[in-house]
Amino acid sequence: MTEATLVYDDDCGFCTWWAEYVDERTDVRLVGFSDLDGTVRERLPAEYEDCAHLVTGDEVYSCGASIEQALVRTDIVEPAGEVVDFLRQFDDYERFRKRLYRWVANNRDQWGKLFSRRPPARRGSDDT
Repeated sequence: MTEATLVYDDDCGFCTWWAEYVDERTDVRLVGFSDLDGTVRERLPAEYEDCAHLVTGDEVYSCGASIEQALVRTDIVEPAGEVVDFLRQFDDYERFRKRLYRWVANNRDQWGKLFSRRPPARRGSDDT
């Protein structure tokens, strides 16, 4: 596997919005939890549904690290990689990244009120 793959909760409107945001700005492939195949699934941690993951040829980034790596690959902030490299010099950065990810994940129902896309499995359904 040479391309990066973002694995996300495709049953979550906020998560789907985020994944599509990354998709529009990178060449990262998207795979929802419901569409995982054996190749990608084998590389994920046992409790993979606890957070998002970014899988590359040689690494698996999970939770906050996956979002960080996805952002570095976007076109939104050109020097994002430099900023991340700078922040990694500080001991508290990883702890902050984990806490921020968990806070956003624990409040995705609230974030979904602002940023949401209908999950792929529900797009063709009739909402009436």
